[in-house]
Amino acid sequence: MKTSDLQAKITEALPLITQSKEQLNTVIVGQEILIERLLQTLLVKGHILLEGVPGLAKTTAITTLAEVCKVAFQRVQFTPDLLPSDLLGSRIYSPKTQEFSVKKGPIFHNFILADEINRSPAKVQSALLEAMAERQVTIGDKTFPLPKPFFVLATQNPIEQEGTYPLPEAQVDRFFFKVVLDYPTPSEETQILKRIENWKSIKTKSVLTPQKIQELQSLTNEIFIDDTLYQYIVDIISTTRDPKRAGLEEITNLIAFGASPRGSICLLQGAKSAAFLAGRAYVIPEDIKSIAFDVLRHRVMPHYEAQAEGITSVDLITKILNTVKVP
Repeated sequence: MKTSDLQAKITEALPLITQSKEQLNTVIVGQEILIERLLQTLLVKGHILLEGVPGLAKTTAITTLAEVCKVAFQRVQFTPDLLPSDLLGSRIYSPKTQEFSVKKGPIFHNFILADEINRSPAKVQSALLEAMAERQVTIGDKTFPLPKPFFVLATQNPIEQEGTYPLPEAQVDRFFFKVVLDYPTPSEETQILKRIENWKSIKTKSVLTPQKIQELQSLTNEIFIDDTLYQYIVDIISTTRDPKRAGLEEITNLIAFGASPRGSICLLQGAKSAAFLAGRAYVIPEDIKSIAFDVLRHRVMPHYEAQAEGITSVDLITKILNTVKVP
């Protein structure tokens, strides 16, 4: 598709994104980055991990987004005794027919809220791997496709809280973004209190449909990116693995492991989604930098020496972004 034609289609579609933001803002106070990341994740067919203490509107956000998108939504509460079959479904034997039938689990919805995902052990968390990566679920000897669009929003309590399990690296890497939520400002909290009085009267409208979402995803994928920006993405990711290549010898021993190739793909697609939200049919370096922290914070792991010194993945990513040459 020609850039001019794509630009025209993006300009035509942009009001849908604006209206979706407005509907989300009728329920959610503040959390602008959260709203932006939710829409970006939807545009790139990704999944998102939200980390924060209870009460920061994580569950409300995905519930409202499902209403705005007019899709089938299911909330799954992750607990220590949850089983993979509780999430995916299972085979049930019928003595009458002497055959097995499949009972599908809650995973077979468009939007899934994996609430407090790190309160379940690894075997349950890992049950999401196939669904998130391949958009399908295998139960017994049969494989079932998941509905389109398919979107997982997982909430996670801070890892130092009691009763939590660290997510497996393979699981974490399948999340497009990891967004860390903070407390609202005093003015935002005042707005929250005022809205609570009229909470029941707040209604959201459906702006998107599954078909329209897929059309927007196709447009996002078409957005142009120059070869120099491909190289910029590769330079960033390569530096997370080998900081010496950018002259960052001082952090070489502070990174346990860097981002995987999936990190490169997410930087690319995330930059396209940022360009879409800005109403552009092409990517600029600022698009890449704007989403870099939420793409890389769970992919760049500090070594235990760095953790002992209070150095976080955000500190390491900051040094990398400030060092790698911008085209």
